[in-house]
Amino acid sequence: MLSFVGLGLYDERDVSVKGLQTIMDADLVYAEFYTSRLMGATPEKLARFYGKEIQLLSREEVEVSPEDWMGRAKEEKVAFLVGGDPMISTTHLDLRLRALRMGIKTRIVHSSSIVTAASGLVGLQNYRFGRSTSIPYPYVAGGRRIVAMSPRDVVVENLARDLHTLLFLDIQPERYMTAGEGAALLLEMEAAAGADRLNSSLGVGVARAGSEDAVVVADWLPRLPERDLGDPLQILIVPARLHFMEAEALVALAGAPPEILEVAEP
Repeated sequence: MLSFVGLGLYDERDVSVKGLQTIMDADLVYAEFYTSRLMGATPEKLARFYGKEIQLLSREEVEVSPEDWMGRAKEEKVAFLVGGDPMISTTHLDLRLRALRMGIKTRIVHSSSIVTAASGLVGLQNYRFGRSTSIPYPYVAGGRRIVAMSPRDVVVENLARDLHTLLFLDIQPERYMTAGEGAALLLEMEAAAGADRLNSSLGVGVARAGSEDAVVVADWLPRLPERDLGDPLQILIVPARLHFMEAEALVALAGAPPEILEVAEP
């Protein structure tokens, strides 16, 4: 049996009772922390809390050659730990499908996810979110700095449909994109597209969801790069037109500019 166990948002205490029991009952416990990380806990701290040795897997062991460790689940109880909710990442869905093709039974132990937590923290209605996307760091190719344009395209498409956009921010080894950096890159994409729709859009940054010092900040997108939300992990939201209750929530909970109340929908 291969159990995908979500660990929640921030630290070792976010795991569900069912998830903790699954980990404690497992013969082998593996984890990956490159798609998401618990910033309030180290792997060592998790191991002490769960009372189990945790074997960290590399990206290659998860995405390229998972057969060796997954194969153990044919005869033993294997728990695979991930931050947030297990099936938010397509990487984990791919693993589950591989396991099924190998004849391995699977189960999912769900947990809290930034996908639902972010909308709740800032007061936006979750059914009004469109397609989400990720903002990667720019890279250099052929001596040129390359900025992916697809995140901006997703935001513009959602705005045209009057839907909010949740933007995941790049995570690299010892490097975590901030909401301000994500906002700046979106505006760079907008300029490259020869448009200015996003220059008058609102941006909402969320930092350290699930922690005692979680922060939410709402401001006009061009001003968001100047706002310091502190430590990672962070996420960015670009809202569409606001219902009056959403506007009130953003002003009260995230310090949004009060003028958004004047154009909110009844």
